[in-house]
Amino acid sequence: MRAKLADSEGFITRDGVKLAYESYGAGAETILFIPPWSIVHSRIYKAQLPYFSERFRCIAYDGRGNGKSDRPEDVTAYTLDNYLADALAMMDGLEVEQAVLVGLSFGGLLASILAAYHPTRVRAAILAGTVSTIGPAHQERFAASHFLAERDSYDGWNKFNRDYWLKSYPDFAEFFVRNICSEPHSTKQIEDGVGWAAETDGPTLIKTVEARNIPPQFDVSAEMYRSIRCPVLFIHGDNDQIQPCERARAAHAAVSGSEFVTIRGGGHNPLGRYPAKANALINDFIDRRLAIRPPAREVLPHSARQKRALYLSSPIGLGHGRRDIAIARELRKLHPDLTVDWLAQDPVTRLLEAGNEHVHPLSARLASETRHIELESGEHELHCFQALRRMDEVLIKNFMIFQDAVEQGAYDIVIADEAWDIDHYWHEHPELKKAKLVWLTDFVGYVPMPSGGKHEALLTTDYNAEMIEHIEQHPGVRDRAIFVGHPEDVVPLSFGADLPLMRDWVPRHFDFAGYVIGEHPQTFGSRQFLREALGYRNGEQICIVTVGGSGIGAHLIKRVLQAYPIVKARLPALRMVVVAGPRIDPASLRAPEGVEIRSFVADLDRHLAACDLALVQGGLTTCMELAAAGTPFVYFPLRNHFEQNFHVAHRLRRYGAGIQMDFASSTPDMIADAMMLAMSRPDRPKPVEADGARRAAAMIGELLA
Repeated sequence: MRAKLADSEGFITRDGVKLAYESYGAGAETILFIPPWSIVHSRIYKAQLPYFSERFRCIAYDGRGNGKSDRPEDVTAYTLDNYLADALAMMDGLEVEQAVLVGLSFGGLLASILAAYHPTRVRAAILAGTVSTIGPAHQERFAASHFLAERDSYDGWNKFNRDYWLKSYPDFAEFFVRNICSEPHSTKQIEDGVGWAAETDGPTLIKTVEARNIPPQFDVSAEMYRSIRCPVLFIHGDNDQIQPCERARAAHAAVSGSEFVTIRGGGHNPLGRYPAKANALINDFIDRRLAIRPPAREVLPHSARQKRALYLSSPIGLGHGRRDIAIARELRKLHPDLTVDWLAQDPVTRLLEAGNEHVHPLSARLASETRHIELESGEHELHCFQALRRMDEVLIKNFMIFQDAVEQGAYDIVIADEAWDIDHYWHEHPELKKAKLVWLTDFVGYVPMPSGGKHEALLTTDYNAEMIEHIEQHPGVRDRAIFVGHPEDVVPLSFGADLPLMRDWVPRHFDFAGYVIGEHPQTFGSRQFLREALGYRNGEQICIVTVGGSGIGAHLIKRVLQAYPIVKARLPALRMVVVAGPRIDPASLRAPEGVEIRSFVADLDRHLAACDLALVQGGLTTCMELAAAGTPFVYFPLRNHFEQNFHVAHRLRRYGAGIQMDFASSTPDMIADAMMLAMSRPDRPKPVEADGARRAAAMIGELLA
């Protein structure tokens, strides 16, 4: 899912060549994203467009030769003159008189030419991994078995491999993209780049290279760079395998007043590999050099203001919201002067509003993580790890919104309940951290699903290795890390080949709060009192079906509804209540007569404590609420959901809670049998502690003292 859809899209035609564009936002200032070399297209800027379009009008277009743009047959169509004319035609066609230019790689060269020869059209230029025409070139070109010799010039290297491109373009594309993304832990960026490269072909790229032998109609020497007068920011990795950092430095030295930022260890695409740092640099540069800084909140002197916390609760399901509200309430008991702002999304915002909590206004700008998860899901299936990988565009946008909030809000502390983007990017760039950080989670470590084979095992190991490196290299980023559970709740698995065991590593880096329940059932009063308060009658056998706050659970509900008549025939007193959640249309379920359908239920935990049986997904929070209440339940982990199938299932087995079933193989008759079994079993789960929220709050409160 894209973090933000274009407000408009279409084509600008120049000399018979159609150029596809997308326009985002409606700000007074325009940022034009210049396309790099045609091996990729405008999606290369996916980490910038959703966020910057909140403040600016952002335009990105596919360069000729890739994406939705045309692929002319004539070599002369790919000259530098034509690429430059395309950029000007795009500005003219979309009525952009002047723009801030962002150019990656070859796009950086085009932005430099525009700034030099069309200065009235360029407000400023940000050049990332820029191609430069001056300075020292790489003396060795990409050593690989299918490259038969070293080449000193870019053109010579490409010409030498012309036949190889025609015969084995996919292999070349992967090789080239891996050289673009030369940093460790770049699997997602490589995957994206190879996919974009597959949208063009060898013959097209050969034309783009052969066209470089046609001299442009303008000078691109050092004199060109010396003529640039607009503000210019260079962002370049010092391990760029495509364009040497020294070439960008030579261009920087020639551009009077320009700024240069080196990304240590960085490769050719800092905008994609280090988007949080790159976006922050662009923000700062534009704000300083163009004087269009957004209004900042007044910061009171520390002694004259209340303590302030920014709380982030994972939007995937409602369980995190309930436990986080409980922690916040306990925290206020310790610090009555504490102000808590919540940066949250639907459906968590519904819980917060029902509890009179304050939702930060920037929450409205967040991209929906729940929507992304729904789009990734199948029939009771969610490949959680892969869905998280493909959520990168959503996460970087939401991190930048968070960064705006924390920089403007003068917060003393950030409390992040599985806000993966915050933890990742602050560890990747500790200098971006602006407040104390408390990290909460109820699981640690990605686990490969068997269906993913060896490739997924390599990916999960790589992601776990990066996380471990982040924590051990920057132990001060997390001021407190809290595991919601006990050491025994950590699964007895390894993080991957040559990595530590989870049960050895996690206790060294986390404090354990015990399980945190939103509100423990022991505070609800007697079960009889609770049933009467909720309107349940004596003699009824109440069965609640609930699938969380996303729309993934519709398939499970429909399967359970098929089992309802079977169980009803055995238990005439059965009353089934289906809580579809706020994102499932009740009419789509076609419930049989006698089944009650409800949407959002704010006090669902009380209903779960009062009922005789529950059928649920494999989410941890709901299952643990049922365990704490002693309510029999049947749970169906989502297929390929590593957390539910490994981390949650392990914990529930430890507590002796619930009957686990496989959705794919469970017929309505089998579900009916499991329902009868669950209600007839005499055993009950182990007790679930009631003081987890208080213990977590005490750990957090120490940071506010």
